[in-house]
Amino acid sequence: MTVIVNPFDAGGFGLAEMSAAIQMLPNPYGRVGQLGLFAPEPISQRNVTIESIEGELRLLPAVAVGAPATVGSTDQRSVRSFAVPHIPHNDVVLPEEIQGIRGLGLAAGEDPLVTVMTRKLARMRAKHAQTLEYMRVNALLGMTRDGAGNVLYDWHKAFDIKKPEVDFKFAEAKGDMLTPCTAVARFIEEHLKGEMMTSLHALVSPEFFDKLVGHESVKTAYTFYQGTAGTNPLRDDVRRGFRFGSILFEGYFGTVTLSTGDTVRLIPEKEGIAFPLGTLDTFRTYFAPANLMEAVGTYGQELYAYQLARPNGTGIDIYTQSNPLPIVKRPALTVRLFSSNGW
Repeated sequence: MTVIVNPFDAGGFGLAEMSAAIQMLPNPYGRVGQLGLFAPEPISQRNVTIESIEGELRLLPAVAVGAPATVGSTDQRSVRSFAVPHIPHNDVVLPEEIQGIRGLGLAAGEDPLVTVMTRKLARMRAKHAQTLEYMRVNALLGMTRDGAGNVLYDWHKAFDIKKPEVDFKFAEAKGDMLTPCTAVARFIEEHLKGEMMTSLHALVSPEFFDKLVGHESVKTAYTFYQGTAGTNPLRDDVRRGFRFGSILFEGYFGTVTLSTGDTVRLIPEKEGIAFPLGTLDTFRTYFAPANLMEAVGTYGQELYAYQLARPNGTGIDIYTQSNPLPIVKRPALTVRLFSSNGW
């Protein structure tokens, strides 16, 4: 009988160690994550039960079998259960990548096993991070999509919530852009319903950003403006942050390549999405446990990774998976920005 030798079985490459390692790798992708939205919240089940009360989504608590159930009131509400998406991604370490005492391009003393594994995990980590960013941006837009672009859940339709939107009407040269900005701010403030916020932010497409900054009313407002260090939005690059009214507008041209091969924008063309920052409980990413025996009865984490030698000895498979469900619990706090004219 042929004995399959797995060099990674020496220790340090089990499920716990590799899962911890892949989560410690830098995440270079994710503007929404950088903003601090969608705080992670681990759960112990693969389904999330959500209750909608007057347009607000609330999670229902789990109770022991036989314990009293939660009691509904006369408020208009609906309850649904949603499966957490399962996102696996695999790779392989081949013999030619690790054979020899020192691999090509490695400094003396470097372990080719660790170097190859780290490189593989970093690439896989980036793909998971990009997928999570895609899911989070779509959650802001009111949907949950998978890596193929398929709509898994439409939160507005699921709970019969009207999607809020504000028309900026760029074609009206004499119009005041402060008016729609104030309308967005007032709408969000009105629908906080006990939630708090520190500021308003908007991720907008390049087309929307250029129209806003170039509008006559905006130019007039900043004609004599002189910021710190002599900056002026009329002549400087302010795509990473242009404040008008009470909203900080940011031009966002993030794109992703779906599993189908199609490249799509994260923010739709000629549109934008406004939302509050500094909330307590509005934005969440729920992480379910891995589909593994070792994860049974545990709380989920952002990423899982483990390795397993192939029976025929031709390589070592690296398995990763993530089980995220980003949710906006108060859909009314995310407002679609668009213009019905001016294009």
